[in-house]
Amino acid sequence: MTAPLTTAGPLTTAPLKTIETSGDIAVTMRDIGCRARAAARTLALAADEQKNAALHAMADAIRAHTTDILAANAEDIAEAKAGGATAAFIDRLWLDDKRAAAMAEGVAMIATLRDPVGTVTESWTRPNGMVIERVRVPLGVIGVIYESRPNVTADAGALALKAGNAVILRGGSESFRCSRAIHAALVDGLGKAGLPADAITLVPTRDRTAVGLMLSGLDGAIDVIVPRGGKGLVGRVQAEARVPVFAHLEGVCHVYVDEAADLAMAKSIVFNAKMRRTGVCGAAETLLVDRAAAASHLQPLVAMLLDAGCEVRGDADTQNVDARVKPATDEDWTSEYLDAIIAIKVVAGVDEAITHIQRHGSHHTDAIVTTDTAAAEKFLREVDSAIVLHNASTQFADGGEFGFGAEIGIATGRMHARGPVGVDQLCTFKYRVRGTGQIRP
Repeated sequence: MTAPLTTAGPLTTAPLKTIETSGDIAVTMRDIGCRARAAARTLALAADEQKNAALHAMADAIRAHTTDILAANAEDIAEAKAGGATAAFIDRLWLDDKRAAAMAEGVAMIATLRDPVGTVTESWTRPNGMVIERVRVPLGVIGVIYESRPNVTADAGALALKAGNAVILRGGSESFRCSRAIHAALVDGLGKAGLPADAITLVPTRDRTAVGLMLSGLDGAIDVIVPRGGKGLVGRVQAEARVPVFAHLEGVCHVYVDEAADLAMAKSIVFNAKMRRTGVCGAAETLLVDRAAAASHLQPLVAMLLDAGCEVRGDADTQNVDARVKPATDEDWTSEYLDAIIAIKVVAGVDEAITHIQRHGSHHTDAIVTTDTAAAEKFLREVDSAIVLHNASTQFADGGEFGFGAEIGIATGRMHARGPVGVDQLCTFKYRVRGTGQIRP
């Protein structure tokens, strides 16, 4: 582990700029791709101790330069507010001392994780005596395209490094200054550990042409794309990418309160799932209440949310318990609000709840609150989402909460990675075969 920094010189960042022409952007991006590919070869062979030294130095640099990072963040927020950004958007963009400290701690925590590179996941011996091993290896170069959340710069850079990958980061224009300040701290850490600065690259322009070039794969330099952002961004990535994508389109997450739910527990879980942070992808957007529990549970849950400043859009049953409830439309059942808004519906038991989730959900994160073990197991077995919970908040949809250290995103597809994408999921595998002279007849 590197010693903590005792002095904090100024972070070195290039002047804020937009590359002027599409030709300049294309040349720059091709160069970034080539450099990242070369760095990936170095990282794939780097010792765990060297990667960990870099991660600790990155965390130290973030702590030492928190003032610079927060000053850059304040400029980004001022620009976003002037542009009419919503409160939920500002919350995703905003950093303070506590969030900056958590970001540094998250980077340091990744250093404590087991190195996935070189891990033998399976091994067997064939009848002819050959020994075959399946071993984890880095993906290579990861492209991450994200919006608003500047902490993704640190999370993605650190996770990619631990898994032996180079990463090309294209942050959102709204967090451009802050992301650059965080990136400078990461590069400082790489240098202190003797690793190439090109291991973590931040695209130096806000121009969206760079996104299209990344989606094309940069002439084979990028091995996988990870989008982090709204439906528009993720939809574009999935439609246009010419390389594999780890993505979820949106987080339409549900909490189902069963007939056998403890009311106090249900209130605590529902409140946290919706209101802890409304702008995260694991925030609950729809509450389903068992008709058999509606008489005792529905009104207290609705009143709790309304009194906390959450807008409630409900079906007829929900409207009947409180005059403040607005009528829900068909669109509400498929909406990811990312705001203090929730849709509430009364359903006829766990089967109807599962049917509703399968029809209207996004296969991200869904929870059941119940003391009925059979109902819980049915929900956990039949709800086809990346994360399914029993008696816990949907806001646990987070790599850190899973013990992964951090995450580069949550994947809701079915190929390779699903759920929080941590260091293990940022690896692929190869087969190592050891023989003693065998030939095939």
